[in-house]
Amino acid sequence: MQVRCLTIDNFRGIRHAELYLPEHAVLIGDNNVGKTTVLEALDLVLGPERLSRFPPVDEHDFFEGRYMPEEEGEDEEDEQSEQDEEDIEEHETDNDEESVEFLIHIEVVIIGLSGEQLARFGDHVEWWDENTNEFYDEPNPEGVDEEQIVHALRVTFLGKYNAEDDDFEGNTYFARSLIEDDTPSKFGRRDKQVCGFLYLRSHRTGTRALTLERGSLLDIILRLKEIRPQMWEDTLAELASFTVAGEEDHGISGILESISLALRKYVPEDWGAQPHLRVSNLTRDHLRKIITAFIATGDGNHAAPFYRQGTGTINMLVLALLSQIAEDKQNVIFAMEEPETAIPPYAQKRIVQEVRNLASQAIFTSHSPYVLEELTLDETIVLSRDSDGELTQSEVELPESVKLKRYRQEFRTRFCEGLLASRILVAEGATEATSLPAAARRLEELNSEQYASLESLGICTVDAGGESNIADLAQMYAGLGKRVFAACDCQSEEDEAAIDNEVDALFMHNESSMEKLVLQEAATTALDRFSDLLEWPQHIIDRVDPKAEPKKALRKYFAWSKGNWGIADFLAQCNEDEMPEWVRDTCASLKELCETSSDEDDEDLEDIAGDDDDE
Repeated sequence: MQVRCLTIDNFRGIRHAELYLPEHAVLIGDNNVGKTTVLEALDLVLGPERLSRFPPVDEHDFFEGRYMPEEEGEDEEDEQSEQDEEDIEEHETDNDEESVEFLIHIEVVIIGLSGEQLARFGDHVEWWDENTNEFYDEPNPEGVDEEQIVHALRVTFLGKYNAEDDDFEGNTYFARSLIEDDTPSKFGRRDKQVCGFLYLRSHRTGTRALTLERGSLLDIILRLKEIRPQMWEDTLAELASFTVAGEEDHGISGILESISLALRKYVPEDWGAQPHLRVSNLTRDHLRKIITAFIATGDGNHAAPFYRQGTGTINMLVLALLSQIAEDKQNVIFAMEEPETAIPPYAQKRIVQEVRNLASQAIFTSHSPYVLEELTLDETIVLSRDSDGELTQSEVELPESVKLKRYRQEFRTRFCEGLLASRILVAEGATEATSLPAAARRLEELNSEQYASLESLGICTVDAGGESNIADLAQMYAGLGKRVFAACDCQSEEDEAAIDNEVDALFMHNESSMEKLVLQEAATTALDRFSDLLEWPQHIIDRVDPKAEPKKALRKYFAWSKGNWGIADFLAQCNEDEMPEWVRDTCASLKELCETSSDEDDEDLEDIAGDDDDE
C-alpha cells in the first residue's frame, strides 16, 4: 500500500497543494515550508488515533486562521454556516472557491492495495492510471487490464467550524461516497487500522512508545498480535488491597479514626466507616497512561523508565518497535519526521535502510545528508511555498556538466546544503566559497547596519568547482524554486551573459582571480599586518623576503593556499575600509537583496490579508 497523490486545501500554512509521491520519498526544503504539515495532513486522513482528539482541528489548523467570514452581521454569519453545512451535505459537487474557502479539505489516493484491503473496501475501489497520474474513467472496461492501471482507494478528510455548536468538527470519508451517495460513508478507525499508516514524530513518538496508552507503539503491537492483556481487574484489585500508612506509628491512621469518631456525632455509624488511604482511585485509562516499561541502565541492575534513557537510545527503541509492527502487518506506510535526531550518521543510514525494507512506503523529512544520500534523485522531493500558500514540488534534475557519479561523490560537500537552503550563492571556486562567508561575518561584526553574515541571511555558499559549472548549477537550483546568486572572476561577455541569465544577481569583479583582486584593492596596512602574523612556509621564504617584498610574498602564499582559507583568513582580520571594495559591495548588496525580498514577502501577505478584509 502506498500514498500516490495527496491534495491539501486550507490546512495550516498551505492554501493549496497537490503532491505525487513515489514508492519511498524524502521531503526536503527550507524550515517552515510545510514538510511537517504534509505529514500531519496524511495523519488526519489515515491515522487511526488522530480523530480521537476533540476537537480534531482548531483555529490554528485553518489557513491563515480563517475558519469563518469576518463578522459583518448575524445574517451573513448564519448564511455562511448554512453554506458550510451544504458543502458537506452536497459532497463538494459545487467547485465554487468561495463555498470551500473555510473548509479544510485533504484527499489521499492510495494504491498497492492488498487482498484484505480490496475485500474490505471493494465498493469504494477505483482505478488509477500510473502513467497519467489520473483516475481511469473510460467507458472501456477492458482498459483496466493494462499494466499501468491499478486499484486505488480515495479517502477525504473534511474539517470545518460549526457555528451552531460554536466548535470545530471533522471526519474522514470514502471520497466516492461523497460524490455518489446521499449519505457519505465514513472512513472509520477500523478502516484506518487496516490501511496501516504510522506517523512517527521526532519529539513525540518516543515519549510514550513503551507505554500502554492508546495508539502507542506497544499498544499497536498488542492489537496487531490480537493480544488483549487480561490484567486490568487483577491489577486494580491488588492496588485496592494495598493500604498506605496503615501502621499506628505512622500517625495517619489515628487521625483518620478521630475524624470517623467525630463524624458519628452527626450521622449513623455505618456512614463514613473505616477511613484509610489507598494508592489512588485508578481506572483502566489511568493505568494505560502510567504503566511504563523500565530498562536497566549501565552495567548494574538498576532500572529506570525507558523515557529517561538517552534520546538516541529511545529512537533506536522506537525503531525496534517499528520492525515488530512491520513484520506483523506486512503492508504499512511509515511517515517519519527527522530520523537523524540525536542519532550518529551510521545509525541514521541504518534507520533509513531498515524502514525502507520494512515498509511498503516510507516517507521521511530530513535535514541530514546521511539520510538524503540513502534515497535516489527520483525519491527526493523538494518542496517550496509561495506567499499565497501554494505548495509545489520539484525533482532534482542534474545539469549536463554534473554526472550522477560526481553528484554522489560530492553530495555531502557540494550539493546537499544547497538542496536544503532557500538562497544559494554559487561561487566560482573554493577561494570564493570560503572567503566571501568569512568576509561577510567580519563585516557584520564591524558594521551590522550595512552588512550581515551569509548564514544569517539564509544563504548557502556552493563551490561550483570552476567557471564552466556556474551557469549549470545556478540553473539546477533555480529550477527547484530557490533564489540564486553568483560570484566569480572576470568572464567573457558570452559566459557572463550565460550566468546572468540563470541568477537573480551576478557579482563579478574585473580581475582574473580572487588573489589578484585582494592584492590590488586591499589596504597595504592590512597586507603588512597579515604578513607579520603569518608563519611563512619555508619554500616561500627561501625565494622571497616577506619583510622586504610583502606583496610578492603574499602573492605566492595566496597561490599556495588557494582553496585552503588563505584569502579567508586575510579578510577575517581586515577592518571595513581595508577590505577590497568589490567584497564590501557584494556583501552589502546581498544583505539588501535578501532583506528586500523578505519585506516584499511581508507586503504580499499584508496585501492578501487586506484583500480578504475588503471581501
